Amino acid sequence: MSKANSFQNGNLSQLMFFSNGKSTDKNNGNIPIYGGNGILGYTSKSNFSNILIIGRVGAYCGSVHIEPNDCWVSDNAIAAIPNPNSYNYYNYYLLQSLQLNSKKVGSSQPLLTQSILNNISVKIELNKEKQKKIVFILEKIDKKIELNNQINAELESMAKTLYDYWFVQFDFPDENGKPYKSSGGKMVYNSVLKREIPEGWEVDSLEKHLIFKRGISYKSTDISGGDGLPFINLNSFSLNGQFKFDGTKFFSGKYKIDSLYSCGELVIAVTDVTRNADIIGKAFIIPNVFDKVLISCDVASVKSQRLNKFFLEQLFNSYNYHNYIKYFASGTLVLHLNLDGINWFYIALPPLSLLEKYEEYCAPILTKKSKILEENNQLKQFRDFLLPMLMNGQVTIKD
Repeated sequence: MSKANSFQNGNLSQLMFFSNGKSTDKNNGNIPIYGGNGILGYTSKSNFSNILIIGRVGAYCGSVHIEPNDCWVSDNAIAAIPNPNSYNYYNYYLLQSLQLNSKKVGSSQPLLTQSILNNISVKIELNKEKQKKIVFILEKIDKKIELNNQINAELESMAKTLYDYWFVQFDFPDENGKPYKSSGGKMVYNSVLKREIPEGWEVDSLEKHLIFKRGISYKSTDISGGDGLPFINLNSFSLNGQFKFDGTKFFSGKYKIDSLYSCGELVIAVTDVTRNADIIGKAFIIPNVFDKVLISCDVASVKSQRLNKFFLEQLFNSYNYHNYIKYFASGTLVLHLNLDGINWFYIALPPLSLLEKYEEYCAPILTKKSKILEENNQLKQFRDFLLPMLMNGQVTIKD
């Protein structure tokens, strides 16, 4: 690496033009709808193409996404349209290096405006070939992270597929190792669930089998970017209920010892700020990437002696359950979950032997996912260390 010599001082308006997005309805189209937290759904129309998407309001203020094809940008995001002579992937990494979240205004409702973005001062690499070399290095890291994410998504899909096969379709292995229902296993109609279930399975409400414990309250001064104990919070949940490493905050305030949790605990989201109650009631098992953690008051831990955490994780993230539980959330800007909604939910209770088999199948998957998450975290730390030095000209890449 050597000192760069082709940088000039400027501002973002020299590289891109900014425009606020607009609201639209989801439909059966294949064009992605972007908000500040990424893809929200799909539609059949577009309002931009080959752009960057910047989170404009709320928790995802300052987030950056890139979309080289047609897309729709919603009203909680800003579209960054590249100037004809600018390289959009270079623009993407430049925005990533600026920590745009720190540029926002407002406290109760953080906001990033076009005016703020236009006037951000930056150093601009003028040589397009050097821009491409910078992008090449950073993309290599991001593509490895993306590949790891695909592997984890496949592992998650394996656990979900088996859950659906055994506990929804009831094709668990019978005494001969054949799929129970498909092989003629006896089914009986249950009037509570209004469907047939395997003979001998009981039906009960979750109330008798779950214990909840809410996380701790906190002040903004208790939260930091990297000092203190890992703090599982609402931003730790992806839209599909999986754990997001990027959403982890760190708690430096006071807490009681019994507020500490170990990795492997099951947690659910009990508040939500998404428009469609996407996260409320979703769950994940805390991966083995920390020693001890705290959880926020927006989250609750779930324990059960009868139902293991792997079964419950899939249940809480299932479509039928989530379509039921979201109606027990109330509020305007912030949704709050009434836990009675979970307690009143009825399920067919699988035999303990079948639950044990499912746990045996899922435990190694959790271990693999945790290792991949830890590797991704290390890759992101290296990328984030390298990123600002490449983008501000402290170092450059040799030919």
